[in-house]
Amino acid sequence: MEEWKLGNETDDANMVIDQKLRQYFDGRIVRKDLTKSIKEGANVPVYVLEFLLGQYCSSDDDEVIEKGVQNVKRILSDNFVRPDESQKVLSLLRERGSFTVIDRLTVKLNIKYDRYEADFSNLGIKNIPIAAEYVSQYDRLLCGGIWCIVQLDYEFCEEDKHNSPIQIRKVTPIQMPHIDLAEIKQGRKHFTKDEWITILLRSTGMEADKFTEREKWLLLARMLPLVENNFNLCELGPRSTGKSHLFKEISPNSILVSGGQTTVANLFYNMGTKTVGLVGLWDCVAFDEVAGITFKDKDGVQIMKDYMASGSFARGKEEKAASASMAFVGNINQSVDVLLKTSHLFEPFPDAMAYDTAFLDRMHCYVPGWEIPKYRPDFFTNDYGFITDYLAEFMREMRKEPWGDACDRYFRFGSNLNQRDTIAVRKMVSGFTKLLYPDGEFSRNDMEEILTYALEMRRRVKEQLKKIGGMEFYDVNFSYIDNETFEERFVSVPEQGGGKLIPEGMANPGTVYTISRAKSGMVGVYRLETQMLPGNGKFERTGLGSDREAKEATNTAFNYLKANGGGISRSISTTQKDYIINYQDLNGIGMTKSLALPTVIAIASAALNKPTLSSLAVLGEISISGAITKVDELANVLQVCLDSGAKKILLPITSAADLGTVPPDLMGAFSIIFYTSAQEAVFKALGVE
Repeated sequence: MEEWKLGNETDDANMVIDQKLRQYFDGRIVRKDLTKSIKEGANVPVYVLEFLLGQYCSSDDDEVIEKGVQNVKRILSDNFVRPDESQKVLSLLRERGSFTVIDRLTVKLNIKYDRYEADFSNLGIKNIPIAAEYVSQYDRLLCGGIWCIVQLDYEFCEEDKHNSPIQIRKVTPIQMPHIDLAEIKQGRKHFTKDEWITILLRSTGMEADKFTEREKWLLLARMLPLVENNFNLCELGPRSTGKSHLFKEISPNSILVSGGQTTVANLFYNMGTKTVGLVGLWDCVAFDEVAGITFKDKDGVQIMKDYMASGSFARGKEEKAASASMAFVGNINQSVDVLLKTSHLFEPFPDAMAYDTAFLDRMHCYVPGWEIPKYRPDFFTNDYGFITDYLAEFMREMRKEPWGDACDRYFRFGSNLNQRDTIAVRKMVSGFTKLLYPDGEFSRNDMEEILTYALEMRRRVKEQLKKIGGMEFYDVNFSYIDNETFEERFVSVPEQGGGKLIPEGMANPGTVYTISRAKSGMVGVYRLETQMLPGNGKFERTGLGSDREAKEATNTAFNYLKANGGGISRSISTTQKDYIINYQDLNGIGMTKSLALPTVIAIASAALNKPTLSSLAVLGEISISGAITKVDELANVLQVCLDSGAKKILLPITSAADLGTVPPDLMGAFSIIFYTSAQEAVFKALGVE
């Protein structure tokens, strides 16, 4: 009964969407099941096919639709020019004196003769004069060309052999000749956010009802390179999840580079012909199977890095600019859990890119392709959506509008975002806003939703950079701050262990979480991450700024190890190793001075290459002589431990007397491990009996 009710509600919702689409976007929509049925038997671009269907099959009457489908099939059969049949069509044109073709027309101005001339893509004929009225009416003819139904005449004149005998009598575009953005912006006002997402996804051929809310957002993220200039996206995941579908089938403004091997001349600039490559001709250049990307030129990756960062590149004496976005899609051949434990999420890239942090840092967005289910036949919609070309032109026109500051009305970014992070997040905010709210009408909650996804997609890039590049990329705790309440909210990536500041699972050796009071009086969570290198006993600290008391506490820890490290383990050397520790204030409340004991444990963990216990919070402090000090306001500190995700507490025995002040349900949330000395604290933190 419940299933029947749910099915009825879905049907009703679909009827409402269909009615609104016919009311506000008549002639701009098509039933996607018709596209599927004809596409399977006709090798014609989807956007051409859907335009014809939109013209002939825009009705609820099955009889009208059937008649329209037959018309479309007949038109394609009689008039669509296949490149291998171009001579046959030209022969028919000559014999009959006139013929109608469907072909892609590109027009250029011949300044020498002061006339416009058309080139036919499949027919293979060039420089055919075309009336200026068509060019002014359909400006896309000059900008990469459009598919048209063209009525041609053939008249050979013996006296005028220099001019072509082929003349254009009439041109009827079968792509959108131009688009009225005001129409879309006005039409959007009549739909809810969920209805609009459904329409966008159905327009790409997908049935939105088959996906979860999060999966819908991930599918929308694939559209960002088409709606945003100079946007760099990466998506790696299992096979058959439709990673390249959008770039190959849906948009006439993107190109999919298959096979991987390319050249600087093909992609960026040909020095011989002095022409700009793919990045100057398309809105998006997508690379299929990233594992196979290779450049024949040695400087290929370097030029790509330059372009991805600035939207320009230098070749010879000139610097060229272009607006094409770049999408990198490929397969992950093992589970994400295994990949995260053994390597990093960029590992499928070729070595020249996979370990080049400068290249990877230019990725604005990493879509977790492993979260999108493998496509099944019922994932493809049979309902109404926008004609593909209408959707593509909407996205293309929206590229001209920068909306990156849309979030500033309600929120600002946390301190962990550097300039590259900010640019990346703003580009995603701009892209999502243009897709979902092209009319500019959105609420605080709408923007918070967009901002959360944008921060997550960029943080995924930063987390992998931290794995590869170490200390340089340690600021990964992305957050946003509400302009009204000043509340800071942190955004996590699901595969890193949820939204808690202290994640589940084993941390890397040298990583320690401690909870203590900052100078401001607030209790906060602090993370120490340690690197050990061959050296002569240097101790470097980052993240402390000019905090004198915090530095003194870390000096206390290093001096303690100099005197007592051998008693813990001979592997702890303060003369033949260098240590670098990054201290992070995860709550943004200011640094604590209680860092001596956590620093001792962090250095010991790195030196022994042994991680601390999972979900462990270190409490307490040691003095310069090694004496342990108890935790003040233990109940408050333990509450912060619970909120932060800690499950085990390393506690000084001197605090045992204060456990009576802690509520029983709070006490029951932890495994408490007592220690009586700094040495014992190290052993117990590392799980050494």
